[in-house]
Amino acid sequence: MAARLLFQRRAAPLTAAVLVGSIAFSPSLAHAEAPNGRQFPRKPIYDDDLDDPLPTSKTLPAPPKPAAAEPTTPSTSLITLPTTSEPAVIKKETPTDLLAQRIRSARLYLYHHSCSLEDAVNSSLSRAFDLEQSFTSTISGLAPDRASGEKLMPGAIYVLVAGMAGSIVARNRNVLLRTATPLALGITAAWTVLPVTMTNVSELLWYYEKKVPAVAEAHLQVREGVEKGVYMAKVHAELAQRKIEEGVREVREGLEEWVRKGK
Repeated sequence: MAARLLFQRRAAPLTAAVLVGSIAFSPSLAHAEAPNGRQFPRKPIYDDDLDDPLPTSKTLPAPPKPAAAEPTTPSTSLITLPTTSEPAVIKKETPTDLLAQRIRSARLYLYHHSCSLEDAVNSSLSRAFDLEQSFTSTISGLAPDRASGEKLMPGAIYVLVAGMAGSIVARNRNVLLRTATPLALGITAAWTVLPVTMTNVSELLWYYEKKVPAVAEAHLQVREGVEKGVYMAKVHAELAQRKIEEGVREVREGLEEWVRKGK
């Protein structure tokens, strides 16, 4: 058993050496020159591959040497565009292109005019809304405050009744009196019954009158004349009242004196 193992261990390297030697010294065909490539028929990729030799380092052109970079400034540097010797091709416009241009121009024209019309409508609506808001705020501002305790409904009825009474009184007079009497009685009743409302109305009228200087000056003159007339009327009324009181006192004193003497 030990001899068999020893024999196997010694035979294994010997067998391997015999196999390697047989492969190395086996007969083969030796060529004195390089094998010709034409003996292997293959379809070339290009037709000139079989005729033109492969480029080598000797046949290849030498790479160009890089030119020295010249310092340039951004203001003096120029950009050269590649020029082509091919003539410029001028594309002729077809009827379809002309029709498309006409349609584009018409659409732009309609678009601009529609935008301008929309702007005009929006501005007019804005002015109308502003006017409405101003009117409503002005009318609401004429009403008296709750703290004043003045009520419009019965006061307005009293003013209308006074105006109708003036028209009834002056129905047989001339046109001037028939027009002035109801207005005078109505305005007098309004200042008497609705003083706060009439004050607000007069302030509003004065605000609009100031926009016309001539009307404002005429209003001031008329107001000064009316105030002066009212003042003079009050003065004359006071004088008349004093004279009447003095006359009454003198008559009373005379009667008392006469009654005393009669006794």
